[in-house]
Amino acid sequence: MSTELYWDGSYEIARHLMKAHSGVNLGDITLRQIYEWTIALPEFADDPALANDELLQAIFQDWLEETNPL
Repeated sequence: MSTELYWDGSYEIARHLMKAHSGVNLGDITLRQIYEWTIALPEFADDPALANDELLQAIFQDWLEETNPL
């Protein structure tokens, strides 16, 4: 059973996006793309209208840190 994703779960959203878009260059991603890709995830269950730049930036940051660990 898949866990539903909500905006406040930026790390989990980032992990799902990493799987769905594994070959993407993070330097080329826009916040708009993160938004569109997130709401397209089958597990996404939140209200798309609640998105804002802060939430999308948090997803991007989690994705970046997960793919480029220190």
